[in-house]
Amino acid sequence: MKMKLHIAALTLSALALAACGSQSGSTSTRDSLRIVGSSTVYPFAKVVSETFSRSFPEYGSPVLESTGTGGGMNLFCQGVGPDSPDMVNASRRMKASEFAECQANGVENITELQVGLDGIAFASAQGGIDMNLTPEIVYRALAANPYGEAQTAVNWNDVDPSLPDLPILVYGPPSTSGTRDALKELILEAGCKADPAMEAIKDEDKDRYDQICTEVRSDGAYVDQGEQDNLIVQKIGGNPNSIGVFGYSYLEENADRVHGLRMNGVEPTYANISTFVYPGARPLFVYVKNDHIGAIPGIEEFLGVWAESWGVGGPLASVGLVANPDDVMARMNAAITELPVLTAADFE
Repeated sequence: MKMKLHIAALTLSALALAACGSQSGSTSTRDSLRIVGSSTVYPFAKVVSETFSRSFPEYGSPVLESTGTGGGMNLFCQGVGPDSPDMVNASRRMKASEFAECQANGVENITELQVGLDGIAFASAQGGIDMNLTPEIVYRALAANPYGEAQTAVNWNDVDPSLPDLPILVYGPPSTSGTRDALKELILEAGCKADPAMEAIKDEDKDRYDQICTEVRSDGAYVDQGEQDNLIVQKIGGNPNSIGVFGYSYLEENADRVHGLRMNGVEPTYANISTFVYPGARPLFVYVKNDHIGAIPGIEEFLGVWAESWGVGGPLASVGLVANPDDVMARMNAAITELPVLTAADFE
């Protein structure tokens, strides 16, 4: 009975998608998957796409776009139909506001998959600047108005006398990036909260709190490099006194060129991220538009390749993906076939 209901649901989805296509002027659905989103998840999704194309040559090769998490969510939530993406990769969880936007535009049946873990790595060139950072140090160095005061730090030793007498220069992700969102939440806000007075401001004026705790300085000490983590690697490789911020996978991939900086004395390693000992550890996600299943060919098979690839010692581990903890892995292995639908309650 459950299988009959599933087939019926897929048939209805296909009919609905075809209808959406005709409304937009398209007479047929696409013959290949379209996936948008996070530059951090991109290398993993690329491996999955390549494996999928080899394993299922009867389907078109997936179209994979590195738009950043925020940009990808915007595209994903525009509607249902062949002109919209089937999946969005995200280096942070979908926001409640994004979910609401999806729902308002008819994207009502979404499955959330936590595909693994990553860490926000701070790195410099091999043989370059080396520091033991803390969330408070990073916040005081990069905040536009640390603790509500004017930003006056020029060199690292202006932040802490024990740090090098070298200019603060950090290459990092743009505001549309999930890595930037995670940087704010996991590092900058944690550093901001070191001042107990910030909690009172949060209770009184949430907007002011967000501005004080998460707005990044724009005077050249922090340089937005767009959705191009490889360019950040190149930049710090060319300047031994600069620091880059990107996902752990890029650190591992370029271990011969750059090295990770400690955070609270903890190295950004696979083991430290998998146990969340490293302060910058974070989950990575893929969101699936369930109404496209059965209409856009290959989605279920593509998800199957994800599940075959994300385990400990699997092909994605070799390119830097940290496997989910066992309990999360079990839930995701079930979710990949059951496709549970996100609800507003999941964001409470």
